[in-house]
Amino acid sequence: MSDASIAPLINFDDFMKVDVRVGQIVKAEPFPEARKPAYKLTIDFGPAIGVKKSSAQITHHYTLDDLQDRKVAAVVNFPPRQIGPVKSEVLTLGFPDAAGHVVLAGVDRDLPLGGRLF
Repeated sequence: MSDASIAPLINFDDFMKVDVRVGQIVKAEPFPEARKPAYKLTIDFGPAIGVKKSSAQITHHYTLDDLQDRKVAAVVNFPPRQIGPVKSEVLTLGFPDAAGHVVLAGVDRDLPLGGRLF
């Protein structure tokens, strides 16, 4: 989908099917086996959801140190997806910059882990 196009209209019930939660990166590691440059992330979503794994193509704007303890938004109710040797359990969200490199979607306040987007 190009940046200029808008996805088809959906209703509120469709939106509520996508479970976006806030989590905190507790571990970020290199992912040399990935086809495109990426990191392996371990994200804590609090006691109700727990700790989940993700792969994220965010190496252009972020170092491993930048990611430690950072709050991020992620879709937590997609089925796990095998990405090379990693089973990605959540989709970490971001937006493309002008060159198409991912900038993480995040929060600007300290929020409880696991809070749902609405």
